[in-house]
Amino acid sequence: MVLIKNAYIKPMVGEDIENGSILLGDDGKIAAIGKDIEAPAEATVIDAEGRLVTPGCVEAHCHIGLHNEAVGWEGRDYNESADPITPHMRAIDSIYPQDEAFDTAIQGGVTTACTGPGSANVVGGTFAVIKLVGNRVDNMIVKHPAAMKCAFGENPKRVYGQSKKSPVTRMATAAMLRELLFKSRRYLADKESGKDVFDMKLEAMIPVMKGEIPLKAHAHRADDILTSIRIAKEFGVKLTLDHCTDGSCIAEELAKEGYPAFVGPSLGGKSKVELLNKTFTTPGDLAKAGVNISIITDAPVVPLYHLPMCAGLAANAGLGYEDAWRAITINPARALEIDSRVGSLEVGKDADVVIWTADPIKSVGAEAFVTIVDGKIAYQQ
Repeated sequence: MVLIKNAYIKPMVGEDIENGSILLGDDGKIAAIGKDIEAPAEATVIDAEGRLVTPGCVEAHCHIGLHNEAVGWEGRDYNESADPITPHMRAIDSIYPQDEAFDTAIQGGVTTACTGPGSANVVGGTFAVIKLVGNRVDNMIVKHPAAMKCAFGENPKRVYGQSKKSPVTRMATAAMLRELLFKSRRYLADKESGKDVFDMKLEAMIPVMKGEIPLKAHAHRADDILTSIRIAKEFGVKLTLDHCTDGSCIAEELAKEGYPAFVGPSLGGKSKVELLNKTFTTPGDLAKAGVNISIITDAPVVPLYHLPMCAGLAANAGLGYEDAWRAITINPARALEIDSRVGSLEVGKDADVVIWTADPIKSVGAEAFVTIVDGKIAYQQ
């Protein structure tokens, strides 16, 4: 067991607790949280000395483990760009937990990430939510499959259009996704009626058609965002809006629709036309309009350990302080439907806890003093 005492606890639900304590059980769950908790004789005691303590941060969209830190093509296993429709690709078959990005993410206070294929394809395959500690991905999974990646805008056009292979236009991207969804709906109906059918790609789409996982829509530009919504509504499937760069332009419309927005990466240059409106003001604009927002790094576009700093930069640009913290903890946990385990400090949830050197929303350069994952110390300065 581990007892953290003398902590300023920000649980993300309920009130902050000054000079509080958290008891982490041997089962990897939070056993108790409050003002006065006695440490069992066998417990490891950590004196936070007044430092901020939060749940581990949650990244809602990245490619950690698939696009590795190693330079060159060998470390890039995230785009099966020989075919624009690859729903049967699975992130778990490309994740390399030994990549150094896992260790640096833990040092940055990020303990859980939703990771998966890139945006070269119209449909790229399934994402997985994993803990960022471990040496075998099978033992790190929080949720799999977590989402089905689809992509709009420049990327599929660039990858396939240059060779005059569809999609060349945004119309073709939308048409190809619609065709897959039509086929998937018919395929599911055939299976449920008892027909003996098998198609690996369409099998992978069944969780989408049943509403078990969302389409994870890579969409930067306003028209692409709204096209993804149009298609999701046509087929009655779940959806998350990933990147949402033009979100400020259509904030009121997005608030009406109610889909979660994963905003970012906002740090760095504007490397393509559809990033023209990239700015750290977007999370605040969307939150004020009533959109459920999470902040993302799209790692390795922005290294995953910079997730808390990105939330701080969004706060500096107009996102409320509490909203900034929720955007990297409980909001993504809820949007990913893993909030029964992570995203807040509550009894019974996974014991993923960060003791900070300083508040990263307020202090550039703040990092984890101690990171605990599933009740075990994963990093300590």
